This record gives sequence, C-alpha cells and structure tokens, in this order.
Amino acid sequence: MIEIKLQATLSGHQNPIFTVENSQKPGILFTAGNDKGVVEWSLKTMSFIKVMFPVKSSVYSLHCPVEAPLLIAGEKNGQANVFDFKEQKITHVLQHHKLPVFDIQTVRSKNELLLSSEDGTVSVWDLRTMQMLYDFKVSKNTVRVISISPDEKNVAFGCKDNIIRIYRLVDYSLTSELKEHSLPVTSLQFSPDGKYLLSGSRDAQLKIWNTSDFTLHDNVAAHLFSIYTIAFHPELPYFATASRDKSIKIWDTENFALLKTLSIEKGYEMHRLSVNKIIWDTENRLISAGDDKLLKVWTVLFE
Repeated sequence: MIEIKLQATLSGHQNPIFTVENSQKPGILFTAGNDKGVVEWSLKTMSFIKVMFPVKSSVYSLHCPVEAPLLIAGEKNGQANVFDFKEQKITHVLQHHKLPVFDIQTVRSKNELLLSSEDGTVSVWDLRTMQMLYDFKVSKNTVRVISISPDEKNVAFGCKDNIIRIYRLVDYSLTSELKEHSLPVTSLQFSPDGKYLLSGSRDAQLKIWNTSDFTLHDNVAAHLFSIYTIAFHPELPYFATASRDKSIKIWDTENFALLKTLSIEKGYEMHRLSVNKIIWDTENRLISAGDDKLLKVWTVLFE
C-alpha cells in the first residue's frame, strides 16, 4: 500500500525546468532550465532561497558530487560551470563541447567527472584539478544520459540513435550495444543492487536488462509518451518513472509491477505539461520538475 500526498508546489521559474538535483546538504535543492540562472530552494521552509549564479544558455544537467563541495551545471552552449560552495563562486568553466551537455556524473573511485553531449562524445575530467583527461566518441548522435553501475565497473550511455552502449570504466572500452529500443533513449539507471539496468525511451517503453550479460529481462509499456527519468528509492525496493505524458509512476523493484500512478486523471494535482526530472530526497519525498515551470514535492508513505 502506498499513499502519496502533494506537500508543496514551488513556483518562481519563468520558463520550463529541465533538471533538479539534491545538494550535498540535506534539505536543499537546485533547479535549472530555460531561465538564465541556477536556483537554490529550501525543503525545510518550502521556499526559494536565491539564484546561485547566472548562466549564458539553458541548463540541461546539474550534478552535485558526493565527494566534493561542488555544483556543476551543463549548458546548451556546451560549457559546464563549476560552482565551489566553499569559495561561493564559479571556479572553473569546462569548455570543450560545442554542443549541449545533457548529463554529468562522477566516477567516485577514479575522481573523474563524465560529461555527455549532443556532439556524440563523452569527455572525462579530473574532479580535483578540473583538467580534461580525454574524450571519446560514443555515438554519431546525442549521448543523452549516463548511468554508472554501483560497483563502478561499467558505465552505460543512452543515445539518440536508440542504442544503449556499455563501457568498462577501467579503460572506457566498449563491451556491449543494446538495440531493443525503437526510438531515442532518454533515461537510464542501474538498480542499487547492481542486478539490473533500466532504460526508458521516446518509444514509451521501460526495458529491464540483466547486468550479468546485458540481455533483456523484461519490457513494460510504461507510459504513453517519452520516459524522461527513472529514479530508484535510496533505501526501499521501489522506483519511480516520469514522462512527457504528465504522469509519475511508482514501481516495485522485485517484480517491476506498477504500484501507483500520479496523474491529473487519477485526481492528483499534477504537472500540466511534461515531467522532465524526478529525484528522491533523504526524507522519503519525491521531487518533480516540469515544463509547467513548477517544482512539486510529494510525500510518499509506504506501508
């Protein structure tokens, strides 16, 4: 049994919100999108705090590394801004890609930062010095999303050419290509136990892959339109998906059964346009951001 209640709707953005990220500090969120700045919010007071820093173009990705007091924002113009919380300013601007940066992730064991871009490449940066180490071609088209396995042995890239590519993290060598999606891959997430890789696509299908050999374990017709995000609960056996169809769905990780649908049709005060990103916080809340310029905070009770 799952009970979900809308705790707060936070407004302030003047344009669609593309991404939301938890701070390293509990109770703090960051959002960004088609506005000209990255915004800080308090979940304790459910209110706007401040604009962290201005940006030159739309922001598609935000990342707060667990091991460093940084906030990194990937922009449409291809650059990534590194904001240092200790110095309270942007200390580095990563300028390599000429096309949008769509995702940013950290390889903790190697102190490396990965940026994926519309140019089809992934760049690798030293997290300590912010110097670029190398880059490599993953696809002829956009590399939309990155997911790193819990044991940090593999990294998966979801691409606009409908393919998921698996690389070994030790040397960034290609090991597998997963070609079951019929449209671009728009979301990707390894399960916390490392047994499965979940992928979502513009084809509205949720695919579950065995990580032992990257064979297809199951396919679920999960949404009506593109699945933009997949988020596993940090402790409990559940995950959530969100879509361009304006809905959020809660699933069981044991058998991948649908447990709850949040939509206007189901009576929830949902987003009126596409849900672009969802994340869990440390207090069992689900936070969603959408094209309707709103941030919504949901309290989820599992019985």
